[in-house]
Amino acid sequence: MAEREYFEYNGVTYDITWDDSEIIRHGGPFDRGSADSYYGRQCIPHYYVDATGFSDRLEKDQMTNEEIQQYYAGYEYNETVTMGFKEW
Repeated sequence: MAEREYFEYNGVTYDITWDDSEIIRHGGPFDRGSADSYYGRQCIPHYYVDATGFSDRLEKDQMTNEEIQQYYAGYEYNETVTMGFKEW
């Protein structure tokens, strides 16, 4: 099993270990936030119920406060830790 990896944002610690964390599942709020940052898109909370692009997309007004914070945490994670950005 991989060493656990964590990211703290606004007083909440997120388990972002890539092998089994539900927080960073593809299409989830954290994932969508980090992807928006990576691709240079605006920080507009949303996520997919299941697979990205193949399931229902929920917008900010349909998200819980916890999901919105997960999105922002993912965005901030890419902006400040990963700092990986798409080169166009």
